[in-house]
Amino acid sequence: MLVKAPNDTSASLSQDELQRLKNATAQYSPLQLAWASGYLAAKSEQGGSNDNSIGSVAKPAGKLTILFGSQTGNAKAVAQKVAADASSRGIKADLVNMADYKPKSLKSETHLIVITSTNGEGEPPDDALALHEFLGSKRAPKLASLQYSVLALGDSSYEFFCQTGKDFDQKLSALGAKAVIERIDCDVDYQQQVANWQQKSLDLFAEDLSSPSADVVQLPLDGQLNSTSVSEYSKEKPFLATVLENQKITGRDSNKVVHHVEIDLTDSGLTYQVGDALGIWPKNDNGLAQALATLLSLDLQAQVELAGEKLSLTQALVEKLEITALAKQTLQAWLAHANSEELNAISNDGDTLRQYLNRYQLIDLLTQYPGKVSEQAFVDLLPALTPRLYSIASSQQEVEEEVHLTVGLLNFESDGEARTGCASGYLIERLNADDEIDVFIEHNNNFRLPDNTDTPIIMVGPGTGVAPFRAFMQEREATGAEGENWLFFGDQTFTQDFLYQVEWQGYVKSGLLTKLDVAFSRDQVEKVYVQHKLKQQGEQVFAWLEKGAHFYVCGDMSKMAKDVHQALVEIIIEHGGKSEQQAEDYLKQLRINKRYQKDVY
Repeated sequence: MLVKAPNDTSASLSQDELQRLKNATAQYSPLQLAWASGYLAAKSEQGGSNDNSIGSVAKPAGKLTILFGSQTGNAKAVAQKVAADASSRGIKADLVNMADYKPKSLKSETHLIVITSTNGEGEPPDDALALHEFLGSKRAPKLASLQYSVLALGDSSYEFFCQTGKDFDQKLSALGAKAVIERIDCDVDYQQQVANWQQKSLDLFAEDLSSPSADVVQLPLDGQLNSTSVSEYSKEKPFLATVLENQKITGRDSNKVVHHVEIDLTDSGLTYQVGDALGIWPKNDNGLAQALATLLSLDLQAQVELAGEKLSLTQALVEKLEITALAKQTLQAWLAHANSEELNAISNDGDTLRQYLNRYQLIDLLTQYPGKVSEQAFVDLLPALTPRLYSIASSQQEVEEEVHLTVGLLNFESDGEARTGCASGYLIERLNADDEIDVFIEHNNNFRLPDNTDTPIIMVGPGTGVAPFRAFMQEREATGAEGENWLFFGDQTFTQDFLYQVEWQGYVKSGLLTKLDVAFSRDQVEKVYVQHKLKQQGEQVFAWLEKGAHFYVCGDMSKMAKDVHQALVEIIIEHGGKSEQQAEDYLKQLRINKRYQKDVY
């Protein structure tokens, strides 16, 4: 603590007095020191009055707690920025992952910020599960003294948009807490929304919490602070990496196109753990930009303004804006240009709107419901291009300054027209060896190998969902882990779609992969999927869980992950002798204990 000495030397303490003060405060915690500084300041303003009433003493600056629940890292990144801003304003802020927070501590909080994403079908992220459940239980305390603010992150194309943030807001309010500002629900393009909310929230909290001497006194942060070193390269400042290899790994007769992509991270300083994701900044297809401009009679060389920057329409469409996937806000904004009753009806029906957004791309909207728009007005309709996250398919213990991905091409037909995903099309169709790509690491602490290397693991990863489990095996082999490993893999056919077949068979031969169960849905009349293989092996699956195994699922969220979860419920009912509710509670406890982890999309 740095204190400016007053000019009046008569105010100085003698050596004996100073030593007594040091002895008296030596065992004080940072919070007690803050209280004492406020007490002494109040005493000085009273002119040395002997009034010992604590109630008459000015209250010192308090503390803001910032809780985040994050599945892939976005909520955590936002929370870190809010905490840094709070500190710069002189607000003492504790930044805490909800998974590390003791729910009963809520009764002692006075100022709280909640930042959370939503996982799957309206579920809390794994980090937030225990706190979310506590707030809805009979054990939750009354929170009449708590002021709070909630920021929810989500994707409006999903039915339960920002549901977890809505839940926290409702639960805190029901317990008597007071929101200092209305909850904000942020879509995928959330940067400006977050900035506005952050400014308003901290302005309001600063009225109670800013220290008048913040430029002089820097209090230590609470031990609950989960500080994370920030890499030189990040989402905002990606590393320009080189593609080493881009190879198709499905057979020539496969219905799918899947590539194994290797990227060079030399000189980047980027490090990752197995379970993390690689963020890539894609570029849109020039042909698609041209097709959109032709459809709308726009000049690709025209100058437009984007975030204060002047650039050509071509550059804006290829490098800066989302022109493939169709955003809800784009469709709704297009109503003013298309003048279509049919489109208006789609926009006003939630289920119909979600189905339309999932089925069609931007170019389909403009084709089906034509309208007139200027170059600048068109740019203003579109959300910013966002990075895509891919589960890392390698361990740095094995590949060192490389990172590997397993990428499936998203391609389909829309009313007879071929459509391709933005990022998968960029990675598979437009990137070759020696090309450069902007990348960053997105850490995922909710998808980690057990700390104890003797712990058995069960991995369920059909299709490209097998990517992180390739990394898991590389890591366990490199570190000499002795825990048993069981993989369930599935796809359409054995001959065309068995991704990394030679590697898995090698791991089985060496003994690293204890068990391998495969499900190829189209190799027999009756379709067989990974959930069917799980149930066939139900007795052993439950036995592994009972002896402490960690269970992992990676891949499709909309159907596969739900089917696997239901299979687990049925396994626990049958082989654990539990009711359906008890089975769900069993799995919920596994999630809280980080033994049931999902990386689904």
